[in-house]
Amino acid sequence: MKDMTKGNPTRLILQFAIPLLIGQLFQQVYSLTDTRIVGSFLGENALAAVGATNSLNSLVIGFLMGMTNGFAIVTARFFGSGDKKSMKKAIAGTVVLSAGTIVVLTLLSVGFLKPLLRVLNTPENLLPLACSYFRVILLGMIVTVFYNACAATLRAVGDSITPLIFLLVATIGNVGLDLLLICVFHMGVASAACATVFSQFISVIMCLVFIKVKYPELVPSREDFSRFLHDSHTFKWMYSTGLSMGFMLSLVNLGSVVLQSAINSFGANIIVAHTAARKLTELFMMPYSVLATTMATYCSQNLGAGKLKRITQGIWRALILSWIWCLLVVLMAYTIVPSLVYMVTGTHVPEIIETASLYLRINTVLYFVTVVISVLRNSLQGMGDMVTPLVSSAIELIGKVAVVFLLVPRLAYMGVILSEPIIWCIMVIPLIVQILFGKRFRDLREEARQTA
Repeated sequence: MKDMTKGNPTRLILQFAIPLLIGQLFQQVYSLTDTRIVGSFLGENALAAVGATNSLNSLVIGFLMGMTNGFAIVTARFFGSGDKKSMKKAIAGTVVLSAGTIVVLTLLSVGFLKPLLRVLNTPENLLPLACSYFRVILLGMIVTVFYNACAATLRAVGDSITPLIFLLVATIGNVGLDLLLICVFHMGVASAACATVFSQFISVIMCLVFIKVKYPELVPSREDFSRFLHDSHTFKWMYSTGLSMGFMLSLVNLGSVVLQSAINSFGANIIVAHTAARKLTELFMMPYSVLATTMATYCSQNLGAGKLKRITQGIWRALILSWIWCLLVVLMAYTIVPSLVYMVTGTHVPEIIETASLYLRINTVLYFVTVVISVLRNSLQGMGDMVTPLVSSAIELIGKVAVVFLLVPRLAYMGVILSEPIIWCIMVIPLIVQILFGKRFRDLREEARQTA
C-alpha cells in the first residue's frame, strides 16, 4: 500500500503512474499484436470486422473501467482518512455493485448485438465475423469487470505494481493463445476474443489469491457486505460516483460509436486505416492518460486527509509532465508514422497508410488540449465533482453526432479527422471554468495562500 498524502507530489505521481504506463503499454502491444495476427493470418476482411466493433468495444469496456475506478475513489477516500472499517465496506460495495450491473449489461448487449452492429452501418459481408468476435467479448464482460475491480481497489490503496504484474501475465497469455488458436489451429476471428477472456480469467484468479494472502485487510467479511447493503448513503455515494465515471467514459465512447457508423460506410480500406490510427492514438495518449488516472487516486486520498494544497501542486505537475510528452508525440507524427501504420496493419495499401498518417498528423497537434481535459476530469472526479466531467463528456458526444450530420456529408472522412480537434477545444471550456470559478478550487487557492 502507498499513502499519497505524504512526500514529494511529483515523485509519488510518477511512482504510481509508471507501473500503470508499463501495464497499458503491454496491453497496447497485445492489441497491436492481435491486430497484426488477425490481419496477417485471417485477412483484411477479418481485420475490418474486428475494427468495425472497436468503438462499441471501447464503449462497453470504458464504462466498466470507469465504473470500477469510480468505486475505487470512495475506497481511496476512506484509505486516505484512515477509516479502514469503512474502506472494507466500500470494497464489499464494489463487489455487489459490479456483479449486479454486469448481469444486466450482459443480457442487454448480447440480446441486441446484431441490431447494434447494423445501426453502426457494419457492411453485411462483415456482419457474421463481427458478431462472432464481439459476442465472446460481451459474454466475458463479467471477467473483465472483476479484473478491473481488483486492480482499481489495489490502486486505491496506492498499489499500482501488483495489478501490473497480473496484467503482464494476461498479456503474455493472450498473445500466446492468439498464436496457438489462429496460427496453429487455424480457428476463426472469435478465437482472438476467446484468448482475451480466458487470459483475463486467469489474472482474476491470481489477483484474488494474492489479495487474500498479501492484503487480508482488503478482504471484506460477511458483516461488511451486510453493512454496505444496509447503508443507503454509502450505496448511493458509490453508485453515483461509479456511474458518473462510467458514463463519463461512455459518453466519450458513445460519440465514437456514432462516428464509427459514418466510418463504416466508407468501405474496408477506410475502416482499416481508422482502426490503425486509433490503435496508435491510444498508444500516443497513454502516458498522459495514466497520469490522469493517477490524479483521481491522488486527489481522493489527499482530500480524505484534508491536504488541499497538495492537490493543486499535483495537478500542475501532472499537466507539465504531460505537455512534455506531447512535444515528443508531435515529432513522431511528422516523422515515423507511416512506418508505425505498416507495423500495426501489415498492409502496403497506399490509401490505408496515407489516410491513417493524415489522421494522426492533424490530431496530435491538439493533444496539448486533451492533456488538460484528461487531467482535470480525473482530478475533479477524485474530488467528488460528478457534474462537470459529465458536462464535458456530453459536449464530446453532441459534437460527434453533429459531425456525422454536418461535416461527414460535405468532407467525407476528412470530416471525421477534423472532428476531434474541434470538439476538444470546446469541451475543455467547462473544466477550465470550474477551476477558475468553482467553489472547490476557490477553497484550494485560499488554503494554498494561508499555508504559503
